Amino acid sequence: MNKTSLVIQREYLVRVKKKSFVWTTILVPIVILGFYASMIAIGVSGGGESSKVALIDQANLFEGRIEKASGDKAEYTFITNETPESFKEKYLKEGYKYFLYIPPFDINKNTDSIIVYSQSTISIAQKSRIEKTINKAIEFKRLQSANISTEQYRSIKSEVSVENITGKEEKKGVAGVASAASFGLGMLIYLVLIIYGTMVMRGVMEEKMSRVAEVVVSSVKPFQLMLGKIIGIGAVGLTQFAIWIVLMVVLNLVIPILLPNLMPDMAGQEAADAMRAGGFMADVAVGLKSLPMGLIIFCFIFYFLGGYLLYASLFAAVGSVVSDDQQDAQQMILPIMMPIILGIVIMSKAIAEPNSGLAVFGSLFPLTSPVVMMGRIMFDVPIYELIISMVLLVLTFLFFTWLTARIYRTGILLYGKKVTWKEMMKWAFRKS
Repeated sequence: MNKTSLVIQREYLVRVKKKSFVWTTILVPIVILGFYASMIAIGVSGGGESSKVALIDQANLFEGRIEKASGDKAEYTFITNETPESFKEKYLKEGYKYFLYIPPFDINKNTDSIIVYSQSTISIAQKSRIEKTINKAIEFKRLQSANISTEQYRSIKSEVSVENITGKEEKKGVAGVASAASFGLGMLIYLVLIIYGTMVMRGVMEEKMSRVAEVVVSSVKPFQLMLGKIIGIGAVGLTQFAIWIVLMVVLNLVIPILLPNLMPDMAGQEAADAMRAGGFMADVAVGLKSLPMGLIIFCFIFYFLGGYLLYASLFAAVGSVVSDDQQDAQQMILPIMMPIILGIVIMSKAIAEPNSGLAVFGSLFPLTSPVVMMGRIMFDVPIYELIISMVLLVLTFLFFTWLTARIYRTGILLYGKKVTWKEMMKWAFRKS
């Protein structure tokens, strides 16, 4: 094992000393912080398109006064002494971006005769805001025809919010936060498997094509060389994650201090938008506190290591049998990539229905469990399922390591031949 440790040390130090490693390790948390800050800034700004809208209301829907729906920042101007045919030719010249025409219609029936004229296609968001404002006015008209006052309607209207209390400690759970955390961790494992797996494959290919492997295997067994490369590159990944975790903890401590500076004093609707954004961030903080962080961290490290070691051995086997033809490499890794992609698909289902048959299967099947289990772990997975999943992952890793090592020892010294999966299986199961 001393020779294996030397290979691990070389693979680790060569990559950690690269400038690309340093820059990637530093920039990723900064990018995440920028994304985080952008979300807060967008939430505080409240969004909404401010534009001038001309309105001919022949149905007298608004009765000369518009009560806009939430988020609608358009400036409506009532146009009189004009017909739709005459005004649609000149609304742009008069500085209006849209021209809204409401013809006479039966208020108690829905209509599709309301038209918005514009120079180009109106955005979905703006169309939705205009529709909400019109629907709100129609609702008020219908209330009047039913002799129901606006105050009575508002007192009848219900907006119940169900609060989720989790665990024996009765912490407040936030479903959106748990789902987002599940998806984020599952996607992170997915990226790890692809990025570091292909890094192992390329490392093997480079040594093979430069004939360095021929010199190395004269003193190191092929299995030791393969295992050393896999563990060394995996250690690089763990180092990056450790640094990222530390930096993210520091950034999360700093963000609450910076947050007041992102929320200037506002009045009216803008102040309400800011308060909603602040409430959203408070819900996120509460939701994060309700998550089983100890179990999540343990499972993430285990499935990171287990998934990486399993797939890295497969990528190493592919790297040992291909030449410098990138097309051959892409064709060979397609069967390896398919279970990883399948894991993402099943994970999306698992987040919505964590106890469905497909979600349980995906979290137990070793080729998809590193991704899918991270999507279920927030939702109280039975302990026996977690244990079975981990045991199956370890056993599959050991089997694939044995299998790919037999392919690796032949493929690393093979040049000038296009190898198929059928031939690789023959190398793996031959007696000598």
